[in-house]
Amino acid sequence: MLVASFSQAEEPVCRLRGDPESPQLSKDGDIMLGGIFSFHSSWKERRDTYMHKPLPLECTSLDFREFQSAQAMLFTIEEINNSTDLLPGISLGYKIYDSCGSIARSVRVALALANGNDIVSAPSEAPCTRPARVQAIMGESSSSPCMGIATVVGPFNIPLISHFATCACLSDKTKYPSFLRTIPSDYYQSRALAQLVKYFGWTWVGAIRTNDDYGNNGMATFIETAQQLGICLEYSVSFFRTDPPDKIQKIIDIMKASTSKVIVAFVSHMDFDLLIHELSLHNLTGYQWVGCESWILDSLTAELDTHHILDGAIGLSIPKTHVSGMREFILDVKSLNSSSNEMFTEFWETLFSCKFKQSESSAENQRECTGHEDLTGVHNSFTDMSLMPIFNNVYKGVYAVAHALHSILGCNETCNNKVQLDPFTILQHIKKVHFKTKEGDEVFFNEDGDPAAKYEIINWQPRENDVVDFVMVGLYDASLPAEKQLNLHNKTLIWAKNSTQVPVSVCSEKCPPGTRKVLQKGKPVCCYDCIRCAEGEISNITDSVTCVRCQPEFWSNERRDACVKKEAEFLSYEEIMGALLTAASLFGTCMTVVVSFIFFRHRKTPIVRANNSELSFLLLFALTLCFLCSLTFIGRPSEWSCMLRHTAFGITFVLCISCVLGKTIVVLMAFRATLPGSNVMKWFGPAQQRLSVVAFTLIQVLICILWLTINPPFPFKNLLLYKDRIILECNLGSAVGFWAVLGYIGLLAALCFILAFLAWKLPDNFNEAKFITFSMLIFCAVWITFIPAYVSSPGKFSVAVEIFAILASSFGLLICIFIPKCYIILMKPENNTKKNMMGKAAPKSF
Repeated sequence: MLVASFSQAEEPVCRLRGDPESPQLSKDGDIMLGGIFSFHSSWKERRDTYMHKPLPLECTSLDFREFQSAQAMLFTIEEINNSTDLLPGISLGYKIYDSCGSIARSVRVALALANGNDIVSAPSEAPCTRPARVQAIMGESSSSPCMGIATVVGPFNIPLISHFATCACLSDKTKYPSFLRTIPSDYYQSRALAQLVKYFGWTWVGAIRTNDDYGNNGMATFIETAQQLGICLEYSVSFFRTDPPDKIQKIIDIMKASTSKVIVAFVSHMDFDLLIHELSLHNLTGYQWVGCESWILDSLTAELDTHHILDGAIGLSIPKTHVSGMREFILDVKSLNSSSNEMFTEFWETLFSCKFKQSESSAENQRECTGHEDLTGVHNSFTDMSLMPIFNNVYKGVYAVAHALHSILGCNETCNNKVQLDPFTILQHIKKVHFKTKEGDEVFFNEDGDPAAKYEIINWQPRENDVVDFVMVGLYDASLPAEKQLNLHNKTLIWAKNSTQVPVSVCSEKCPPGTRKVLQKGKPVCCYDCIRCAEGEISNITDSVTCVRCQPEFWSNERRDACVKKEAEFLSYEEIMGALLTAASLFGTCMTVVVSFIFFRHRKTPIVRANNSELSFLLLFALTLCFLCSLTFIGRPSEWSCMLRHTAFGITFVLCISCVLGKTIVVLMAFRATLPGSNVMKWFGPAQQRLSVVAFTLIQVLICILWLTINPPFPFKNLLLYKDRIILECNLGSAVGFWAVLGYIGLLAALCFILAFLAWKLPDNFNEAKFITFSMLIFCAVWITFIPAYVSSPGKFSVAVEIFAILASSFGLLICIFIPKCYIILMKPENNTKKNMMGKAAPKSF
C-alpha cells in the first residue's frame, strides 16, 4: 500500500507499506507489460501469531509448465520487438512475478505491477497519483487468483488477459470490467462435458472438483446441465492441494464405497497431480475419468500415473496448434537467467538434477551444476510441448495488446511516441481487436471478453513402455446448433482397463418396455425400480415413466408392451356349451315334430280327441317355436337377433301357456258340464277357446310392440364385466319391458297352475289336469329359479341360463302333457278307448 505522509518541510510524499516485491523476470522497454505466473504451485502453511510481522510466503513445488508459459510470453514480446510491421520503433518490456498459486500473493504482485517498487515517491502536485507502471497484465493461470487480481486492477481499467483461467464467473463485466481471456469460458466447457457424459449413456457419476472458483463454478454449471439431461451425481466432493491428508483420505473412502464407475474431474492440474499420487497409493483403478482442459492434455499428469489409473480417460482440450519458433525459444533455458538469480538457480537445479557449489543443500553424491548444461537427453515436463495450445493462448494475448497499442499510437512506418497511454484506452482497443496470427488463428473477444468456444475431445490411449497417446476423437463447437455441437469421429476409443467396450455407469438398469420407473425413496431420480405395468396398461418405450391405459376395446398383451384387441365373447355355436344347447333345442324340436306326427296319425283316437285336439296341435306348434326361439339366443348378437330373441320367446311362450290354460279350462268345464242342469260348455266351446288363446297372445304382442317402439333391445359391448375380453350381449333396452313380458308369462302360468290344481282330483282314468299340474309345477319352478340365476350369471352364462330355462320349461310341457298320451297310443293301444278315458270297465270280450 502507498500511504501519504508529511515531512517536516510539509512536502507530501508516498511511502510503500511493507516489503517491496521484485520481479522474477524483467526487461526494460518503451512500453511495459506485466506477467503473473505460478512458478511454484504451492506454499508452506504456517500459523501467524499476530505478535510479529508475518514472514514472506515460502513457495514450494516448482512448476515447469508455468515456466513454459512465461517463456511463451517472452518469445512473443521478442517476436513483436523484432517485427517491422507491428509497433515499429517501439520496444516492449516486461516484469514477470511468481504468485505461487496464492490469491493473496497474486493481489500483492498485481499492486506491485500497478504501482512500482519505489519505497518513497518524489513530491508532486498530485500526491500518490501517477500512471500505471505496466499497460497490461498477462496471467494468471488459475481462476481464483485472476478474480483477486481483476478485482484490484479493475477499478484502474488495467487490462488483465488470462491464458488459462476458465471460470464462467469471470465473464461478469460488472465485477471484472478489465478482465479478458484467450481461452473459452467454462460456461461452454461444463455443458460440453455434460453432453459428453450423456452421449455415452452415463447417468450415474461421481464428481471431484478443486475447491476454488474454477472448480466450484465449473462443477455447478456441469451439475445444472447434467440434471437437465437426466444425469445424477452419486457424490460431489472438493479438495485443494494444501488440504490435510485426512480430507484426501475421505474422498478416497467415498470413491471406494460408490457404485458409479464414471468420475468427472473438474480439477486444476496442480491439484490433480496430488490426487493421482494419493489414488496410486490405494491402487484405485477401473474408473472411467472424464476430464477438463486443465489436465486432460497434460503429459506430466500422464507421467505421474504410474498405476494406470487414468487409462482410457476422455475429456475436452483446447484445439492443438503450432507456433513456429516457440518450441526452440522455450527450450533455450539460458534466456531465463535474468534478474532473479535465486529462482534461476532453483529452476536449473530442478531441471538438470544437479546442485551449484554455493547451494547450502548440496549433497555430496549429487552432480554439480556448471550452468552450461544442455537439454539433450533430458525428458521431463519442461521439454514436453503437449501444452502448446496453452502457450498459444499466451501468444495471442500478448499480440492482442500489441495490436491495440499499434492502433492507439497510430503506427504506420513509425509510431507516435507522444501519445499519452492510459489503461482505459488500451482496454477499449483490446476489446475491439480482430486479427489473425501468423499461423492463421483468428483472435477476437466477445462482449464478455471471451473467445469463441471450440474444444477437441481427447482420449487417453496407453501404448507400450508406459507411454500415453492423447488421441483426438472428436470436436465440440459451441457456435453450431445444439444437435451438431458434439461430433465424435469414427475412431476406436480405449476405456478404463484398456477395454474397447463403453463402460456402463447407471444407478438402475434401463426399464424395458412393459414396465415403468418408480423412484427409490430418498435417492436421486436416476435410482429407480422397474415395476411391471398393471393389467390393461402398457409402455412401449424404454425407461417409461408411466404406463398408458389401453383403449376400452383393447387389452395389454402378456409382455405389457402393446395393446391387442380384446377377444369378443358370446355364446357361439362352435363352443361346447353352445353346441349342447343347440343340440338340445333341435332335439326338442324334433321330438315335438315326432309327437305331432303321432298325434296326427292317431287324431281320431279317443285320447287325442279327449281334450280338444285343435288346442293340442296348436300347443305342439307353440312348443316347436319355443324350442326354435332358443336358437336366436346363440351366435353373435345383432340388431335383429336382439329384438327377435326376447319378443319371440315372450310371444311363443304366451301362446304355449294360453293353449295349456285353454286345455285346463276345457277340463274343468267338461266335468262341470256332466253335473245335472249344467250348461257351462256352451260358454267355452271351440270358438271361445281359440278366441282366448288369441286374446292372451295379443296382449303379449302388444307389450312387445310397446317395448320395441319405446326402447328396444340392442347389441351391446360389455367392457366392464371382464378386463381382458369384451362380452357381446343384448342390452334389454327397457328393463321394464323385459320384466313385463316375463311377468305376463308368469301370471298366465300361475293362473294355469291354480286351475289345473283345482282339477287335480276330478274322476278320469286319464285326468289331463294332473299332467298339466305337473307341467306347470315344473314351468314355475324353472322360471322362479331362473330369476336369481339370470341376474347373478356373468356374460354369456346369463344367455345360457335363459336358454336352459326355455328348454327346460318346454321339455316339461312336452313330456308331462304329451309323452303319457304317446305312451298309451303306441304302447297301450288297448287303453285308448272312450270307456277307458271315462273310467268305465271295458267288456271282457267283443
